[in-house]
Amino acid sequence: MRVTTSEFVVSSAKVEQCPKTEKPEFAFIGRSNVGKSSLTNMLCDRKSMAKTSGAPGKTRLINHFIVNDAWYLVDLPGFGYAKVSKKDRASFMKLIYNYFEQRENMVNAFVLVDCRVEPQKIDLDFMEWLGTKGIPFTVIFTKIDKMNSAELGKNLERYKKKMLETWEELPKFFLSSATSRHGKDEILNYIDYCIGVYEESFSDT
Repeated sequence: MRVTTSEFVVSSAKVEQCPKTEKPEFAFIGRSNVGKSSLTNMLCDRKSMAKTSGAPGKTRLINHFIVNDAWYLVDLPGFGYAKVSKKDRASFMKLIYNYFEQRENMVNAFVLVDCRVEPQKIDLDFMEWLGTKGIPFTVIFTKIDKMNSAELGKNLERYKKKMLETWEELPKFFLSSATSRHGKDEILNYIDYCIGVYEESFSDT
């Protein structure tokens, strides 16, 4: 897939405020400061489509961007940032859970994980929740440019081993770097594939 147009549509504090549409949408989510905004900007060839910040917890709303006038990229609030109050954290998670449970046109969730860190319980618990709800998701390991290939390989194997304690089969995953643009084509091609499957399901009904 080649991205030719991408633009911000709306920020929503509630799921009910999200665009009323049947166009497929792909959600990007992960712990605060995992590189979500940088990755989405890289995918869409935009320097500041999604606002990046060194301060975790900046995204607090559901942000919709329309891409190629064909599908939505959805930037969701980050989770797990300790300096946000418990009340705010609970509010963010409620918003996130409501989004995934209510948006019928959400085709795939991309769960972003920093490749440099040990498997985090909050990430694993969230992926398990997606699985129990039957919500399709894919893992994107971010910031691979920050590690050498040997260290990266060890970390990925450690992560896979940890997930296999719970999962019978591993989800699909991608490696990415917003700096080197590694993974861009693979992720966009996967989105293109998912759109095709989504449209086929409509034509069959």
